[in-house]
Amino acid sequence: MRLLCDEMLARLGRWLRAAGYDTEIATGGASDRALTAHSAGDGRLLLTRDRHLAEFAAARIVPVLHLTENNVEAQARRSRQALGVDWQHDPFTRCLVDNTPLDPAPQGAAALVPMKSRPAAGPLRVCPNCGRLYWPGGHVRRMRGRLSSFNA
Repeated sequence: MRLLCDEMLARLGRWLRAAGYDTEIATGGASDRALTAHSAGDGRLLLTRDRHLAEFAAARIVPVLHLTENNVEAQARRSRQALGVDWQHDPFTRCLVDNTPLDPAPQGAAALVPMKSRPAAGPLRVCPNCGRLYWPGGHVRRMRGRLSSFNA
């Protein structure tokens, strides 16, 4: 499933990336025409909180899900209900910053992990685009717990 979140759903978009979904997040100020063209041209389902954008997309036969919920937990549950989003799909396999699929980290990358996290380090992954290193530390464990709660 390939997704495009409008700027109002940027937070949900990052959680979708954390769950392993190919999710782009629109830049601020993009027009309705540009968003629907990008969504259609790239084969992405458009997620939006904007009623006018949802109507504009639907009129152009662009797949769209209009989310009216105000908080990310409710949006996550609604996307699970409407789209079958599995929040445990393939966690932490995409960069949360730029959506790039992560690669295994090169040998020696463990030295970059904070000392207190090293005993738990592994598997290490790195974003080939921005260089961000991902390891299963406390932050990732907390995020996995939250992703699991979205499936409830």
